[in-house]
Amino acid sequence: MCGIVGYTGCCQAAPILLEGLTRLEYRGYDSAGIAVRDEGAPRIEVVKAKGRLKNLMEMTDSGRAVRGCCGVGHTRWATHGEPSTVNAHPHDSKDKRVVLVHNGIIENHQEIREALQRKGYVFKSQTDTEAACLLLDSYYAESMGGDLSPRERALDAIHRLMIRVRGSYALGILFGDQPGVLYAARKDSPLIVGCCSEEMHGHMIASDVPAVLGFTRNVVYIGNDEIACLTRDERHIYNIDCEEIEKPVTEIQWDAAAAEKDGYEHFMMKEIHEQPRAVRDTLSPRIKEEEEKRFIDLSETGLTDEDLAGISRVYMVGCGSAYHAACVGRVVLEQLAHVPCEVDLASEFRYRDPILEERGLVIFISQSGETADTLAALRLCRECGVRTLAVVNVVGSSIAREADAVMYTWAGPEISVATTKAYSTQLCALYLIAVKLASARGQIDEARQAQLIEDMLALPDKIERVLSDKERVQWFANKMAACKDVFFIGRGLDYAISLEGSLKLKEISYIHSEAYAAGELKHGTISLIEDGVLVVGVATQPALFEKVVSNMTEARSRGAYLFGLTTYGQYAIEDTVNFTVYVPRTDPLFATSLAVVPLQLLAYYISCAKGLDVDKPRNLAKSVTVE
Repeated sequence: MCGIVGYTGCCQAAPILLEGLTRLEYRGYDSAGIAVRDEGAPRIEVVKAKGRLKNLMEMTDSGRAVRGCCGVGHTRWATHGEPSTVNAHPHDSKDKRVVLVHNGIIENHQEIREALQRKGYVFKSQTDTEAACLLLDSYYAESMGGDLSPRERALDAIHRLMIRVRGSYALGILFGDQPGVLYAARKDSPLIVGCCSEEMHGHMIASDVPAVLGFTRNVVYIGNDEIACLTRDERHIYNIDCEEIEKPVTEIQWDAAAAEKDGYEHFMMKEIHEQPRAVRDTLSPRIKEEEEKRFIDLSETGLTDEDLAGISRVYMVGCGSAYHAACVGRVVLEQLAHVPCEVDLASEFRYRDPILEERGLVIFISQSGETADTLAALRLCRECGVRTLAVVNVVGSSIAREADAVMYTWAGPEISVATTKAYSTQLCALYLIAVKLASARGQIDEARQAQLIEDMLALPDKIERVLSDKERVQWFANKMAACKDVFFIGRGLDYAISLEGSLKLKEISYIHSEAYAAGELKHGTISLIEDGVLVVGVATQPALFEKVVSNMTEARSRGAYLFGLTTYGQYAIEDTVNFTVYVPRTDPLFATSLAVVPLQLLAYYISCAKGLDVDKPRNLAKSVTVE
């Protein structure tokens, strides 16, 4: 959730830190700060500000007022202690002997705080991070006066800290007596090292790739329980026992321009329009042709046709939109492959003590690959010995590394908090898995498989067609921007897409919104329908069309204002609804990929009409890295 940036090199650090933090604003935050060490200064300088990053930039003249070539920066999302300058990072110990930034949560911070207070330490904030900072200071102080070098003392202190604290963390650390040296450590929170160009001549740390892309495309992914020691000229990575290890350098295949708005007013609208390309990039590499026959190649997963044929049950696990993608995946997979499939919220999965079949396959879905609950569920499954497959977007992320196999969605960087293209590529990844599984199990013949593949390959062009009609959605959104309650209804796959449409609306427009299986309306929900309430009815499934329209008629008779979403040709819906949006026809199993686009646009345009911050909605973060 929080953002970390660090730099040590030959350039002034503060402007680099601020630029990196700007590229991490999408993660969500309520305060920001930097700490920079000038080699000629007696101690590290710390500057913090409550609110948006622009406040910190004004205080530091965009970093020019803070001199020094080594430093760390942070954007904080409040967990322990209210948003304030005192609670903002970086935190420091007496005389700035240790300065630290932290992403994650220290679960035993109260225990550590009480122990340190008995030693005479005084706390200035209510944060769990300050407990980690002062604990590190105590360990570092204990090692002074011996024969250890400054680096050995620092590594020993960090090692002891990592053993003592419980929770998740990514740490950026400066020691007052080691100018020009930047330390980092991580457990369950993302952290990378950037290897800067010759011009900048140095190293960076960051929570996510966009923070370093303006300076380098070469990164090292720091693993769990690993420590980095960085200087302008050297990079050393250690395991938790302080033994140096080798880590490969990975070249990021997309550049900083991919994380820019490219003329769009918001990242969300840019990413909505990138969906045709993202869907094509997800599908095309996995659909091969041989002797004029197309087939799906998932060899990257290591799952052979024999393996797939032997799968007894599939489990899908995700949070938020990833969970909604799984709800779609379950229907498609069960209908095509006739394999039972269970879908779980990652935050609930572990706590129901799941019974996992030995020949089962657990698919973990995550945009960032760092989602804390999903990662914890993955580790539980690995302990149980069940085969795991990750469907993620971020290369080298924790979930990608720890799963038995990974299927990347290739959506590219997604900056807006509200996911659009990442969700759409997750859908396509699940389509591919379902069709491949159905083929391996002999549940579909070659003709059916060929038709499904053709329909999938046609999705990008059909999404383009939906986008070409966005002005109609904008007109309707402007008309409905003042609504207070919205209900999304559908059946089968249309219910699954209603879940995603409702989430999109509530997270960026702050309008109360709920999704219901349409058949459940009369089991209580219809009591909430009154004059002027907006009901969005999704009816893309031919077998269920009449039933959904009937449910919408019930809502209209109680005063609801109806938005109908269906496929071309289903014009009878206009006799019931007040406003209709049509999407191109496709195989009904894939209609979700088209129907979601107008719902994304509806949420976007309503948020714009209300004058809200579309890309950075209140109280939300892009990557949820703590439970």
